[in-house]
Amino acid sequence: MQIIRADLHIHTVLSPCADLEMTPKNIVSEARDAGLRLIGITDHNSTKNAALVKTVAEKAGIYVLLGAEITTKEEVHCLAFFEHQSELNHFQEYLDEHMLKIPNPDGHFGYQPVVDANENIVEMIPHFLSAAVKKSIAEIQQKVFSLNGIFIPAHVSRPANGLFAQLGFIPPGLRFHALGISSKSTTQAIRKDFGLPETITLVYNSDAHFPGEIGQNFSVFHLEELSFYEVKMALNQQNNRFVEER
Repeated sequence: MQIIRADLHIHTVLSPCADLEMTPKNIVSEARDAGLRLIGITDHNSTKNAALVKTVAEKAGIYVLLGAEITTKEEVHCLAFFEHQSELNHFQEYLDEHMLKIPNPDGHFGYQPVVDANENIVEMIPHFLSAAVKKSIAEIQQKVFSLNGIFIPAHVSRPANGLFAQLGFIPPGLRFHALGISSKSTTQAIRKDFGLPETITLVYNSDAHFPGEIGQNFSVFHLEELSFYEVKMALNQQNNRFVEER
């Protein structure tokens, strides 16, 4: 069994709130220095820089989960990841169709560049990416599951945009693979505060918007190998794969 340090919540330069130094090359460099072997790329409501980070990271021996951080219509932030580019593309089309299109003239809310391997800007997203999608958390979850993805409500203990801050409870019937944590609280404290059983996996992530934040908060996965299937098994606590409690 391999012991893998992971940070599944990292923004690139594409997110309007992220530093312009969050380029694919810089992200991979910082991740390598932080001892990470598994990272998740989670720009706000967009997947368009994820594949490039994966290409760069593969050369450094780092596995990348391709995804996004979605803002639901309840203003809950959730992470979604997909194994294949075709699923990622399908989900991007879904986001484009249901995004609330608030203009972002001249980067008023922050610049949102899609970049190439040489860090040249190939596209500037014209609408504010952090705006809500016109779909509920349940509808987003169902879409992610229909594409065989991983669904993780993000930073659930945070006072803004977390599941409990926005809704106060886990909606009945909501399915997810884990709950994300970005605070320094222990898993034991968070379980006690929100009444969460040990059958729910909790994952620590940095929610990095600046290079130096990458890996500051991380989880430790126990996997046989680095693959999407193995990560999903660990989140589901299956076949002796798991995420360490701390």
